[in-house]
Formats: sequence, C-alpha cells, structure tokens
Amino acid sequence: MAGGIRDTDDLADNHEINVTPFIDVMLVLLIIFMVAAPLATVDVNVDLPVSNATQAERPEQPVYVSVRPDLSLAVGDDDVAPGALAAALTAATGGDREQRIFLRADRAVAYGDLMGVMNTLRDTGYLKIALVGLDAVQAPPEAAPVPAAGAAP
Repeated sequence: MAGGIRDTDDLADNHEINVTPFIDVMLVLLIIFMVAAPLATVDVNVDLPVSNATQAERPEQPVYVSVRPDLSLAVGDDDVAPGALAAALTAATGGDREQRIFLRADRAVAYGDLMGVMNTLRDTGYLKIALVGLDAVQAPPEAAPVPAAGAAP
C-alpha cells in the first residue's frame, strides 16, 4: 500500500506555556508605566507671573457675601444663617441671577469651606462670582518690636 496511516506521531505534544513573550510584554508595560508615572504628578513648582490686568469696574451697588473666620456668612452688612443665603441674595439682588456676587473670605477660612460657599451660590443660580482680595501694591511695614519693661537697651 502506498498511503498508509501511521499510528505513531513523530512530534510529541507540548503542553507547556511559552512564557517568554508574556515576560517581554510585561517588561515593556513596566517601562511605559515607569516613564509615564512621573509625568502624571501635579507637584510641580511653578513661579506664576504677576497679573497686570486693569481692574474691572465695580457696580454702584455691589453685593458682597462675606465669610468670617468662624464660617458665619453675611450679605452686605447683614448676618445670614447658612440655610437662608439664597433668600438673602434674592432680596439683595432683586431676584436678578445674572448680577455678579462679590465673595470675600477671611484669610483663616479653609479652602474647602470657601468652595462650599461657592457651591451654595452656584446651586442657588448665581453663576457670576468674583473673588475679592487686597491689592498687592505694597506690604505694610512690620512694627518694630517693643522692648519689655525694665530691659536694658
């Protein structure tokens, strides 16, 4: 017979996984992440330039929302409970949600607390919020230390 069927196979089955390509892929991914990870950080020291922009005109009757160090709120000169901020702003602006609100906060107020007040303003419909700060023309000179009583000069 010319074409017989062979019962024995010369090639043995190999049931082992070849891990060399897997290791190569993992090493390439490791290198990519090692290069990309430092680029994703936000801790970059930046020396921001000073703004020379002209100051915007203030309206004749600006609406100020003040945040005191104890986190109490005031609209203009009137104290306001945190839950009554929307009603006080509606009364101060005449219901005009397009009017700019000037937000000023004490230096001791935490950033998260200030953002909470800004979120409250946005939730009530006031989207034009201006942050108020001091002009950085010149820092006041520090007072000379006063010598203690009975201290030798």
